[in-house]
Amino acid sequence: MTTYSGTQEFEGATFVQASFKGATMRYSDLSGVIMRSVDVGGLDIDSHDLFFGSLIVNGVDVVPLVDAELNRQFPGRELQKAETPEGLREGWIAVQAAWETTVSGTAPELVDAHVEDEWSLAQTLRHLVLATDAWLRGAILHIEQPFHELGQIFTGAADMGFDMSIFRVEQPTFEEILAVRAERQQLVSDYLAALTPDLLAEPRDNPWGGGDWHPTVGDCLRVILEEEWAHLRYIRRDLAVLAAR
Repeated sequence: MTTYSGTQEFEGATFVQASFKGATMRYSDLSGVIMRSVDVGGLDIDSHDLFFGSLIVNGVDVVPLVDAELNRQFPGRELQKAETPEGLREGWIAVQAAWETTVSGTAPELVDAHVEDEWSLAQTLRHLVLATDAWLRGAILHIEQPFHELGQIFTGAADMGFDMSIFRVEQPTFEEILAVRAERQQLVSDYLAALTPDLLAEPRDNPWGGGDWHPTVGDCLRVILEEEWAHLRYIRRDLAVLAAR
């Protein structure tokens, strides 16, 4: 099957009576795409950026509906948008309890298994270590080199000029991952315990650089919560597929 990578040749194109059946699109820009009289049976869209825009289906913006349904499926998820220390603390407790259920309920033979190009449970937990390091240790606490060597960096980081030598090449054991993950979880819990409304409003810098966005401490904490809930959904989705196999 042909792979198109890094191309812009389809921008503004019109496809008539064309078949995209079974096609896969990753890290691609589909903004502003218009589909009319199309067969979308089984169409599967997964976008973390969905909640920053709109998705119109038969004249209805379904983004608020998707958001509400995910909040129903994941009690406490709505607190990722909390504006108060109390709300953020409650949200953190909720997502950590949900993660504990997932991790403890996963069979040992599945912790390193993955669906196609998605991350395994082990890799996902390593990425959450990285997210905590970036947004708490780096952005909020100003630690010069905040990253643990077990962190799982995101796709494209090397192309952004990120120093990949920070991270360990050899695969850590799941026990090592759980230990570092627990340390980072405790760091967030301790920070939230002492959080005040004034501290929430303090400005910080984007740990990944670039752009004009200067988040507040509250923004950084909300990113951590968003990462936790998003990756919990991803891994539960994939573990269900792996268990079914």
